[in-house]
Amino acid sequence: MLTKEKVHQLVDHMPDTFTVDDIVGEIILLQKLELAMEQIANGEGEDWENVKKEMDSW
Repeated sequence: MLTKEKVHQLVDHMPDTFTVDDIVGEIILLQKLELAMEQIANGEGEDWENVKKEMDSW
């Protein structure tokens, strides 16, 4: 889950001028990364070797 502190840090690392689209995109990316990290911590991620095997079948 996102926190105010994480969003503040994100804004602090943005350039002095940016568009609403820029910040929304960054917040969405941050949220997706946070969710992925939670899923990995909970053992919900996919094993890399399985992913590579599946990609080879494409």
